[in-house]
Amino acid sequence: MMRQAVIAGATGLVGAECLNLLLDRYDAVTAFVRRSTGRTHARLLERHIDFDRLGTVDIPPAAHVYCTLGTTIKAAGSQEAFHRVDFDYPKMLAERTAAAPGTRFMLISSVGANAQSKNFYLRTKGELEDAVRALPIDAVHIFRPSVLVGDRKESRPGEKIGIVVTKALGPLLLGSLRKYRAMPAPVLAAAMVTAANCDVRGRFIYHYDEILNAADATK
Repeated sequence: MMRQAVIAGATGLVGAECLNLLLDRYDAVTAFVRRSTGRTHARLLERHIDFDRLGTVDIPPAAHVYCTLGTTIKAAGSQEAFHRVDFDYPKMLAERTAAAPGTRFMLISSVGANAQSKNFYLRTKGELEDAVRALPIDAVHIFRPSVLVGDRKESRPGEKIGIVVTKALGPLLLGSLRKYRAMPAPVLAAAMVTAANCDVRGRFIYHYDEILNAADATK
């Protein structure tokens, strides 16, 4: 059987790292994009779409679907716009994944995600997790990193400050606080690919240490 991967968010920080790995490991990779990834590869099919129409896409049976979509409230411009990118779009993609048999869904969430949180960002992430877990998808892998570290194409000054602070505090974050350590984007991408290729069914959540362990398994 042809091994197929689908990714939304391939031009982002983690998505670009994922795409590199997917092209090495799958027979065919479909990337839903609004702008080109800039990649030319025999196994890559770029589908330029309006993400408001993600709810109409077809997902191949047994495909591994990677959702690396995400923004910030500041970048989005409003809570409503943020919710559209970080909740509506991933949920639509997950629903289409659920419509195809034998699929697996990889989702980037956030440490602290909780549908009951008073923090709008964390509440949105938690609500998305709940919605995705409830869908009839064979395997759902949810990743909860803290601040992501990597070479972003877009400027996020506030996030850069957070990265500096998180890196400085990293050695002090021990025990249950380790999950708040900064997460390198290539490590998260490797963990997602490892998880997708585990022959398991169910719902799984990964924090800092679980992400590191999964990433190490790709070496």
